[in-house]
Amino acid sequence: MGNTVSCCVSPNGSPKLPRQVERLEDYQINTDLSDDTGPYLQHISDREVPDDLAVESNPSDHARASTIFLSKSQTDVRDRRKSNHINHVSPGLLSKKYSSCSTIFIDDSTVSQPNLKSTIKCVTLAIYYHIKNRDSNRSLDIFDEKMHPLSREQVPDDYSRTDPEHKLIYRFVRTLFSAAQLTAECAIVTLVYLERLLTYAELDICPCNWKRIVLGAILLASKVWDDQAVWNVDYCQILKDITVEDMNEMERHFLELLQFNINVPASVYAKYYFDLRSLADDNNLSFPLEPLSNERAQKLEAISRLCEDKYKDLSRVAMRRSFSADNLVGIRRSNAVLS
Repeated sequence: MGNTVSCCVSPNGSPKLPRQVERLEDYQINTDLSDDTGPYLQHISDREVPDDLAVESNPSDHARASTIFLSKSQTDVRDRRKSNHINHVSPGLLSKKYSSCSTIFIDDSTVSQPNLKSTIKCVTLAIYYHIKNRDSNRSLDIFDEKMHPLSREQVPDDYSRTDPEHKLIYRFVRTLFSAAQLTAECAIVTLVYLERLLTYAELDICPCNWKRIVLGAILLASKVWDDQAVWNVDYCQILKDITVEDMNEMERHFLELLQFNINVPASVYAKYYFDLRSLADDNNLSFPLEPLSNERAQKLEAISRLCEDKYKDLSRVAMRRSFSADNLVGIRRSNAVLS
């Protein structure tokens, strides 16, 4: 009865709800303004995302958004399957290996340690589908190979109209990765930066700019991912005819177009890895499978025992902390019954 919000008091004493709403809005505004000056600072990846782009629609920032290269490749995959069905083309001999009772095949390529050669093949295949199934030819002068050539050889007149083959893209990327000694994880981050550039800057990777865009993405990924990144002058030793000033300018433009958002969440990295595996299965690019040897089996068993002992110790500590009196309550474990 003494509560001022009670229904038993007079109408004149009832609280004014609109005034409380206004005070609540003022409080929310004040707290929003104090976030920048308080101890909590927003991460740069959250601040640099363009306002006009929905986070869910950008695959390089959000793990739930589907990758662009996988959607572009589905058109060719469906056409190939339809053509094989109409023409009654047999798939041929099965090249995929399967485990049996006597032999077990294992895949050494994991999300934490991908296979370098297979990953580069998949990444270059994704770039190939980007070029082949592009929407238009939107580009910038900084990435135009005619204005900024990578070699002294004369660029052909039809360089902007002829799509490169997958083998050409693979040889270009493999040469850079081999000379700079880059890892397979760097190749996945390269693809993330490439699609982020196409989304942020609203560009298309096409025959006239694919080499410089890929080079810029590799340059940035090697500096962000690897602890001992190569310098720009090291790439000038690989590509003999390019200058350091050109590399610096291209890197600066690349970062500005990315709005300096070089963050790659673990969920986004894992999504790109598994989408690359799906791309490999759709295009008959199998990852290497090796039979399980006795030595490898012993190593796997030793690792599993080490992890099992570690988790047992952690579970025991958790059990002891959960009991209020260890001396009064005993831990009973029932024996497993195998039927």
